[in-house]
Amino acid sequence: MLSRVYISLGSNIEPDRYLKSGLSELSYHFGKLLLSSVYESEAVGFKGSNFLNMVVGVDTELSIGELVSLFKQIEQDNGRLVGAKKFAPRTLDLDLLLYGDKVTFDPVELPRAEILTNAFVLWPMAELAADLIHPAVNISYQTLWNEYDKTQQRLWPVPFAWTPALADEAATLYSL
Repeated sequence: MLSRVYISLGSNIEPDRYLKSGLSELSYHFGKLLLSSVYESEAVGFKGSNFLNMVVGVDTELSIGELVSLFKQIEQDNGRLVGAKKFAPRTLDLDLLLYGDKVTFDPVELPRAEILTNAFVLWPMAELAADLIHPAVNISYQTLWNEYDKTQQRLWPVPFAWTPALADEAATLYSL
């Protein structure tokens, strides 16, 4: 059975390059992607270059565990070091935010807690799924964004162009 999942993508090392690569690989695995705008934000939790962030929605039959494993592999294929510090620069960060309306802590916490705390996750979630209800707090993402204290984190939309044709590059990675 298909489940709609939402994935956070972020990068602050060659972010344009790595977001495009991540999108191409997600397109290769899932086909059609629902894309939020791309937002630039200051690093949270450490001093570093600004991040580019976005949220992607896909439909999948993969389990939560299979998705997490796939995302780790995509990160590693894009230069993310295994065991790297949480609050550090990164080429590509893929985090599963929602898996349908599941609330769980195993194998990962869902819905992901940072949806409620980080503007770079909440704003694109509200953009993609405004009327969707957060399964733990029972409030729509648009309402959560409207009520979010926007003085906590600086965030702004930036131009970004990606086309699914770039997914052919990811297909090449997996056919070698």
